[in-house]
Amino acid sequence: MKVISVALVVALLGLAACAERQAQLEVESAWARATVRGQKTSAAYMHLKSAQGATLVGAESPVARIVELHEMRMDDNVMRMRAVPKLDLPAGKTIEFKPGGFHFMLIDLKQPLGKGDSVPITLKIEGKDNTLRQLEVKAEVRDQPPR
Repeated sequence: MKVISVALVVALLGLAACAERQAQLEVESAWARATVRGQKTSAAYMHLKSAQGATLVGAESPVARIVELHEMRMDDNVMRMRAVPKLDLPAGKTIEFKPGGFHFMLIDLKQPLGKGDSVPITLKIEGKDNTLRQLEVKAEVRDQPPR
């Protein structure tokens, strides 16, 4: 009985390690744009890289009532912005969230975002195994992109 229990624990630990590798996501250069008094929206940016491949399916933050994934792109010489329900994160490829491209819209802000503040953003990631995981990111509030 003791041998079966040890084997079960080892198997479960192996599965947990496999799931952790599956969800591995590297986040760099996370920042959010500072606001002025009365401004109710802002945007957050970062670089995301998934080791095994995953799908970004949403985000939330305590500083905004709504957080949406958006894409900006040129369409017939007009810059258009649209909400994107999800975004594939191919294995090993860095996806850059930047002004004029993909970004997180922080809508109906609950407070102003001051330069130097930190904005917590929870990313909702679906792994290749269809397991939903959450990753907490801290985005530094800035008035311009980091260099």
